[in-house]
Order: sequence, then structure tokens, then C-alpha cells
Amino acid sequence: MTEVVIEPFRPELAETFKNLNVEWLQKYFVVEPHDEELLQKCEETIIKKGGFIFFAMVNNKAVGTFAFIKLENKIFELGKMAVSPEYQGLKIGQKLLDFAIYFAEKHHWKKIILYSNTKLENAIYLYRKYGFTEIDLEKNTPYQRSNIKMELVL
Repeated sequence: MTEVVIEPFRPELAETFKNLNVEWLQKYFVVEPHDEELLQKCEETIIKKGGFIFFAMVNNKAVGTFAFIKLENKIFELGKMAVSPEYQGLKIGQKLLDFAIYFAEKHHWKKIILYSNTKLENAIYLYRKYGFTEIDLEKNTPYQRSNIKMELVL
């Protein structure tokens, strides 16, 4: 089994964060303006606004990532989760999700929400497996591709 270590954001990984996400967004959808904003200047748009970015590292190489985007006190959006195609199938997404939930619980957050698309069947399956439930999707979602909103109450 490949050893995966979850590490927090470092400025030198900002480009990797962007690239991992652009790769899957372009494969399934398009990079939307809100994505651009978050990915181009992730330190300003996520970290400095009270959010977090983490990386799944294999042999000191970032092969997966996710962000917690602060929405309000103790409520965060789980977003920008991506795993490099050559590392998919190794349960790295599950390790990232395990860590994300552990991190949120450790910080006594109220809930985690996420936006996704039902086209991403494996992701939706994984979110449900971890206890996320579908909730109403607002009219003006941050992402045009979103057709499902889920939450995990902690």
C-alpha cells in the first residue's frame, strides 16, 4: 500500500493546487470564473479568509488536494478536492475525506457543505458513504456545474 501523508498548504504548492483542480475540471466540465478566482490566488481567496488547503503526499509529491472554504463561523465548504489521475484507485480521496472530517471535528465545526454534480458518481457515492446528505440547492450556486448540494452535520 502506498503511504499517503496529509500536509497543510505551503506557498510553493499553490501551483500544484491549481493544476490538480484544472485537470479534473477540464476533463468533466469547464473552469468557471469562481474556480479561476479560487485557484489563481488560493492563498488570498482561501487561506487568508480563514480557510485551509491540504495535500495528499506520496514520496514527497502532492498527488491530491482539497480545500476548506470558510462560509461562516464553524461552517466550511469542502471544495477543490482532486486526485491526480495516475494515483486514482488508491483510496487517496477517502484518505483526504477521512482527514477532512477529523480536522473539522477536532475544530468543533457545526457542518461541512459541498457542491457537486451527479455526473461524478464515484464522488457522490463516497460523500454519501461518509454521511453527507443531500440538501436543497440554492438558485445562485457558486458553481454553474453544481446540481447537488450536500452537508455533513458534525
